Amino acid sequence: MTGPDASFDPAEAGPTLEALAGLIAVVEQLRDPQAGCPWDLEQTHASLVPYVLEEAHEVADAIRHGDDRHLAEELGDLLLQVLLHAQIASEAGRFDLAQISRGLHDKLVRRHPHVFAEPAAQPAANRGVTGDSAAVKASWEAIKADEARARDGSSSPLSDRLAGKVRGQPALAAAMTISRKAAAAGFEWESIEGVWQKVQEEFDELQQAVASGDRAHAQEELGDVLFTLVNVARWCGLDPEAGLAGTNHRFLDRFSRVEAALGGSLEGRSLPELETLWQQAKAQIRRTQELSRRAGGGASGAGP
Repeated sequence: MTGPDASFDPAEAGPTLEALAGLIAVVEQLRDPQAGCPWDLEQTHASLVPYVLEEAHEVADAIRHGDDRHLAEELGDLLLQVLLHAQIASEAGRFDLAQISRGLHDKLVRRHPHVFAEPAAQPAANRGVTGDSAAVKASWEAIKADEARARDGSSSPLSDRLAGKVRGQPALAAAMTISRKAAAAGFEWESIEGVWQKVQEEFDELQQAVASGDRAHAQEELGDVLFTLVNVARWCGLDPEAGLAGTNHRFLDRFSRVEAALGGSLEGRSLPELETLWQQAKAQIRRTQELSRRAGGGASGAGP
């Protein structure tokens, strides 16, 4: 795929396009008013939102676990959501999969002038950036900003772009996006010490709000604490979503062992007894991890 039009020969992608055409036909059949599936026919863009989010999270989980079979399956489930939304919109005459594909095609070509534009037609800022990912990223963002200004002429382009970008993201991911973009624009602490001071300040305010009994205020302060911790993650090069997902996984692993030790029921057990079993579960997991590392000759970090 070369040249400013990013043209390609469909014959080269025969099996892929054939498989995709078959999948599109299945989705069309599911939505057929006479012979389709009652559940699929009831769906709307709004009703499918939870499934889009769920499938996206399951894709991310499969990536974290390095399971190719699971990842391929989850990517298929996510693709189904795209096809369902396209089919629903097509039935109403609003847009279809072809329009989605053309729009994405044009956007990718437009935002990669260093790849698709002829050298003489490339803006000076984009020449020679193919091997420099930082320069490519800066070019991408500049082109996006130009698109936004041309579209709506906003006096607060960064805020408007971020509002649009994060409205469909989970809150934790949205916080990281906002934090990164604001910092890149210059709204940043001078050092990590300033971030830690802010964490302590927000934590103190959360404690005070909880003590006051004002639930709405406490909710706001909890959000401030979490947002500031996301900034700590950004400063330290950590991924808060992956960190929390790992904690969730470790908690469930340990909790399942506690349940198993108690025959499946925690009812009537004392906190000291549960804590003892919890610590035993942690120790068991660490021993298993250590034996696995020794057997494999590798090293992977054990959970806390």
